[in-house]
Amino acid sequence: MSDQGEPATTGRASGPRRPPTDAEARALASALRLRVLRLCLHEALTNKEIAARLDRNPATVLHHVRTLVDTGFLAAEPPRRGRRGAREVPYRATGKSWLMDGSGAATPGSDVLLAAFLQEVAAVGEAHLESTRLGLQLAPEALAELRDRLHELLDEYARRPADPAGERWSLYLGMHPER
Repeated sequence: MSDQGEPATTGRASGPRRPPTDAEARALASALRLRVLRLCLHEALTNKEIAARLDRNPATVLHHVRTLVDTGFLAAEPPRRGRRGAREVPYRATGKSWLMDGSGAATPGSDVLLAAFLQEVAAVGEAHLESTRLGLQLAPEALAELRDRLHELLDEYARRPADPAGERWSLYLGMHPER
């Protein structure tokens, strides 16, 4: 699965899930870019605001923002005037990343979704992480059913409009076979 779904209120893309193009896969193969998408999920942010929240250099962040804009994962909103009258361009996530299949692993053994999630957990502190584990022994058909039902549930919530008064949460789901 890709970066967790941006809701309809952000102009979320709709349609069937599909494999990413090479350019889309490269754009999503960065934990930093996934974090930018998360930051711009519910509010439009300027490059400077994104850089400040990530504690990164604005020039470095601008490269990542441009990559996400060029591939349609971020959209520029109308320019606005900053505190000192400077022209600022805010960006918002388009929701396109939710439609990408298999975009979480740039290379075998590399999971940028997990890396982005761990960075986000580190930023808020492990005390705020709610987690659980479950061991299962399932026939192939039952495993396929579990995956389908989990995806349907996540897709249902990803497509709901954001509640402006609601709390912001991030969800990461990982599954692996046992040895």
